Amino acid sequence: MKQAMLPLFDSFLLNLQANNYSKETLYNYERDLIIFEDFLKESKINFSKLTKKDILNYKAYLTSVDRKTANKMKGKKKLTPNSINRILSSLRSYLKFLIDIDYTSPLPPDAIKMVKTIKKKSQVAELNLLTKLIEFPSSFEKNKKVAVRNRAILEMLFATGIRISELINLKLNQIDKEGKIFILGKGKKERFTYLTPRAFGHVKKYLIIRGSVSPFVFIPYSGANASDEKNKKISKRYVQERIKKYRELLGINVPTSAHSLRHGFATYLAESGANPAAIQILLGHESLDTTTRYVHASDRYAQKIHQKFHPLK
Repeated sequence: MKQAMLPLFDSFLLNLQANNYSKETLYNYERDLIIFEDFLKESKINFSKLTKKDILNYKAYLTSVDRKTANKMKGKKKLTPNSINRILSSLRSYLKFLIDIDYTSPLPPDAIKMVKTIKKKSQVAELNLLTKLIEFPSSFEKNKKVAVRNRAILEMLFATGIRISELINLKLNQIDKEGKIFILGKGKKERFTYLTPRAFGHVKKYLIIRGSVSPFVFIPYSGANASDEKNKKISKRYVQERIKKYRELLGINVPTSAHSLRHGFATYLAESGANPAAIQILLGHESLDTTTRYVHASDRYAQKIHQKFHPLK
């Protein structure tokens, strides 16, 4: 798509592609910058004369439901601070690209200040509740294949700490006979992660009854996706909706998702004394700082530490 208001827009996307960014990342950058271009058009702002005040107005535009989405539709709900910062970060990257190739940028990248985010207390459900959630498909699902598959999915998520995107794209040839899994993760970073004997037992049980010629491990058993035998794989939306359903039926009041199981994986490894550097490798994080943000001591564990170490106990 030719972007008239943003110079070298196509070259920016080509640069990302040449540097081996994923298709999803390219799509996100393009979408975010189309939103910025729409703002410039509506505000009749010439990009070459962009000012810091224009950026302030752009932030206000992003917080409004009157903004247009990338597909020219009116925004239906307010963007979260994290979503706004992602859009602003795309603009920063674009300005940086212009400077890197010696093209005149109207503003330096650091003139794009991020908005303040609310630091919520991250929570991970207690281990006994996560265990109930993981085991729930076995008793709840009436279809045996679905029950065995969904149990294997939850066992794998918690045993390995893999991302949901990595799980749904996981292929049979990535799991060896010992339960070692090769992952090509975010940013095309390679790593290995490992199934516990318990989780591997449930995965093998599922593979015995799985059927299908699809190379993907987890496949749907109904719906449009199920008709494409050669490439069918379970959807991210299905997994998230099923976890939400199980959580509600079990009365778990801590918000729990596939990503929460990844956080739980890191948290309970750490509480058992695992080395943070090892957890970093298993999660596929580039920075140890990112890993520490994934580790959230459970309230019960914090209470136990308080009772054990308080000087006036």
